[in-house]
Amino acid sequence: MNLAKERTKAAETIKNWQKTHYSNLIRYIPSGTYYARLRVKGKLIWRSLKTDVVSVAKLRLSDFEKTERQGAENRDSISAGRMNVADAIAVHKKRIAGDASLKPRTKVYHKERIDALLKSWPELATKDIRAITKTECLDWAAKYGVGRSATVFNHTISILRKLFEIAIEMGARYDNPARFIKRLKERPKRLTLPEPEMFSKFIEEVENGGGRDSRNCANLIRFLAFGGFRKNEASKITWADCDLEKGEIVVRGDAETGTKNWTIRRVPMIPDMRKLLEKLKAECHNSIPSQPVMEVRECQKAMNRAAKVIGMARITHHDLRHLFATLCIESGVDIPTVSRWLGHKDGGALAMKVYGHLRDQHSVTMAQKVKL
Repeated sequence: MNLAKERTKAAETIKNWQKTHYSNLIRYIPSGTYYARLRVKGKLIWRSLKTDVVSVAKLRLSDFEKTERQGAENRDSISAGRMNVADAIAVHKKRIAGDASLKPRTKVYHKERIDALLKSWPELATKDIRAITKTECLDWAAKYGVGRSATVFNHTISILRKLFEIAIEMGARYDNPARFIKRLKERPKRLTLPEPEMFSKFIEEVENGGGRDSRNCANLIRFLAFGGFRKNEASKITWADCDLEKGEIVVRGDAETGTKNWTIRRVPMIPDMRKLLEKLKAECHNSIPSQPVMEVRECQKAMNRAAKVIGMARITHHDLRHLFATLCIESGVDIPTVSRWLGHKDGGALAMKVYGHLRDQHSVTMAQKVKL
């Protein structure tokens, strides 16, 4: 009787599954969810693909199958010898390089963090990843955290943890000793931006610096402060992107510029920007549409020198982007609009976090003007 029940149950279970036209892809009829069912190195593996859309399931199946077969090959190679940290780094680099969802700058940053990790822990690359202990990780973190920003520290820890996760995935060890390292609390950078009068002195000092590109550096500072562009974006803006009739500048996002979100945005010209462009265009008689507006790509040394001479706090190219946003908000432009001009895609969430206090200060100032 029990045997008959088991056979009936098994038959009903089989009826719940439907084969597809694609190898290793089956569908669970009650929910419509697709599953991967494949055999790797003699082991039968089942995995829900968490979708009821066949086109999506096919893509996820391909990724899953590739990961499982690659993992099996790596485990075989590990079982034949030992896995050191350099092996895990090689796997991580390969995955990062092949991840199409990551922007070029993100990939470069991963490499920078790996280099920083190996520089701060010189013998790490050659160590057997199975032999690294919790104590060693904590000792390294205690030394590495001295004098470094919370952001740099936390990102480097993430890389170290990822290496141990790869080792666990490959079967080289069963735990992650880096999980005991506590992340530092990341505090937002306090913006220290110059007042208009001080900023005018700052640009004047840069322009009169006596260098071959002093004037071009001053123009770049103005261009960044009046447009809110990232440094790499500014270097790619041509005269064809500047429409004086419409009063807007087109900023094109792509892998080469490093522009985030890889999209095109249009930034309106504030009055100071229009005056700058009209002046530069009048001076550049032979300008062609494809010619970059800016003559230099960066000017940090000139900015450092000028700030020191006039007694102003040091600022960076990115601080000029903050200066643009601050001026816009203090002039009454709403944060979501400023966010779009900056190229953010979060509806203003990041801008609110960074510049929200400016809105509050502006609101209090405006309230003092209200009288009965």
